[in-house]
Amino acid sequence: MNELGSTEVEAYLKQHPEFFHEHLELLEHISIPHPSGDAVSLISKQLELFRNRHHEMEAQLNGLIEIARDNDNSANKMHELTLAVLEADTLETAIENLNVVLAECFLTDFFAVRIISAEKNKTALADLFVDPESEELTHFITELNSNKANCGRPTLAQARFLFGENALEVRSCVIIPMAYTEIEGLIAIGSREEDRFHYSMGHLFLTQISEIIGTRFAALLR
Repeated sequence: MNELGSTEVEAYLKQHPEFFHEHLELLEHISIPHPSGDAVSLISKQLELFRNRHHEMEAQLNGLIEIARDNDNSANKMHELTLAVLEADTLETAIENLNVVLAECFLTDFFAVRIISAEKNKTALADLFVDPESEELTHFITELNSNKANCGRPTLAQARFLFGENALEVRSCVIIPMAYTEIEGLIAIGSREEDRFHYSMGHLFLTQISEIIGTRFAALLR
């Protein structure tokens, strides 16, 4: 396709003087000289300010749209996670479902749960229950005492306790304490990516994950 030259454009505009009335948005992207020479007319200055303000508002709107998309995405993930635990009728099934939904929806690599209890409930899952007096829990004093999620690279002792033979593959993880009346324990989500979970991450969704899983696990234990 041949490009139009300035002569063709000039001829077209002369034949269609109403063109810019029908395409006002194009005025934002062109520069029109003014007879005042180097001096800037008031109208030109106003148009320049309008353009700048329009671009700023457009950038803000795009930012808000992006935030809304992220929130929708997070809400959908939480919905899938909630369904995963609600559909389970045993602890084994709940953990199996969580492994799947975390890998598929949250794009994580490892998942572990430890329930702190002196009573060893019957379960096929090895190491699910840990005695309150276990020395292994000393590696999680910060999380358990503060009742706040901890994001970043776990210590080797933490990774071995939570992820076993996969410990050395975990480059970053989030450790979420469960501290409720009926259940106490730890939830861990790990990744092979070093920057997947970092200290500056928000904790709102992590707390909600703990509440959802803790509430369902407490019901299954009963």
